[in-house]
Amino acid sequence: DLCRGPHLPSTRKIGKAFKLTKVSGAYWRGDSNNEMLQRIYGTCWSNKKELDEYLLRLEEAEKRDHRKLGKEMDLFHFREESPGAVFWHHKGWTLFQTLVGYMRLKQKRAGYKEINTPEILDKNLWEQSGHWEKFGENMFTSETPDKKTFAIKPMNCPGCLQIFNQGLKSYRDLPLRLSEFGKVHRYEPSGALHGLLRVRAFTQDDAHIFCTEDQITDECLSVTNLILEIYKDLGFKNVLLQYSDRPQKRVGDDKIWDKAESALLKAIKQSKLKYEINKGEGAFYGPKIDFVLRDTIGRDWQCGTLQVDLNLPSRLGASYVASDGSKKVPVMLHRALFGSLERFIGILIEHYAGKLPLWLAPLQVVVLPIASEFDNYAKKIFEQCIKAGINTEVDLKNKKINYKIREHSLSKVPLLLICGEKEVKGKSVTIRKLGSEKQETLSLDRAIKKISQQNKFPIN
Repeated sequence: DLCRGPHLPSTRKIGKAFKLTKVSGAYWRGDSNNEMLQRIYGTCWSNKKELDEYLLRLEEAEKRDHRKLGKEMDLFHFREESPGAVFWHHKGWTLFQTLVGYMRLKQKRAGYKEINTPEILDKNLWEQSGHWEKFGENMFTSETPDKKTFAIKPMNCPGCLQIFNQGLKSYRDLPLRLSEFGKVHRYEPSGALHGLLRVRAFTQDDAHIFCTEDQITDECLSVTNLILEIYKDLGFKNVLLQYSDRPQKRVGDDKIWDKAESALLKAIKQSKLKYEINKGEGAFYGPKIDFVLRDTIGRDWQCGTLQVDLNLPSRLGASYVASDGSKKVPVMLHRALFGSLERFIGILIEHYAGKLPLWLAPLQVVVLPIASEFDNYAKKIFEQCIKAGINTEVDLKNKKINYKIREHSLSKVPLLLICGEKEVKGKSVTIRKLGSEKQETLSLDRAIKKISQQNKFPIN
């Protein structure tokens, strides 16, 4: 029902702390084949102070909009030819790969083995896993000339299980932690797409942990600690956990549900973070924890998840040989840290308003000669930075230095290295940080050493 309410009997009940914010067109149910409607946005608060505070937050959010900053920083764009799919520019792809590199190192240290599975899989596998029934209408499918139906994967779990099922597994092989940066596709109505935050094609930082019932608790604790470490490294200190336990309709033995729920609750309590309990809101195949980040302007983003799966391994024939020689079905933990790398990058950009930490910034340094006569020295600085592994460009345009500083500051470059006659004579460079008018002059060698020390993954 378009007008299901709740409704007010009269507009006089709204009060004075009310404001219409915008008007836009919208297709009914987000389907462009339906009639175009007018959508009117407004907001209402209990008093004017609360309204003003909200409007300030809204204004700040618009300044931080990742779509606007993505264009200014030359990171990505979208096109109608491929709605909901990202065209990554060089700088945006550098940021993407930096996050992947950081994650790879964290996961390797935590005992994960990285895999990669096909993007296109036979319809029969999706029917066997149960995804065809639940997600079939949101999957991109194709029929081959030999009348076989294939689907582009909307998730990575069935493919990961095919790798687990290769060869005989023993209880000594468990826990087995398999990670994957898997590209998935899910159909979303065009009206629902929103920059990097709502797309059709995205990369999941997935992992599936196969373990025994007795290992559930330790693995849940390990995953929770890893997720919280990563959020802290990336500047998110305010994290809320949402715990969802068994629904009425479920699969699996209640004794295993008891162990799974106990393991997740223990992991939550050990984190000493605030948490909410959503009674009966778990998946039919197991309980879960959702990790909600609060950004610098107070918005909440659900990102990471940890789910215990008591269903899919048995559906797809997974087993291991137990210590008594019997065959048992492993427990499977689904784990995502970012959820979607594309969406997480959008959140990061808005959280930092584009001013990313040096180690994350796709372009870390721009060298600016004050005049063309210092171009050769600027090129030397550029070469030294590149050798040190610093993402650097040199700006030799015939423009005034103040113009160049403003241009690269708008592009959110963390450091500008300025050189003129004084720097050439002293074999030095003047460093200007983004957002500061203060400048520091150091010898070239010392400056590069200082920048290199900051240009490291924040891993102990």
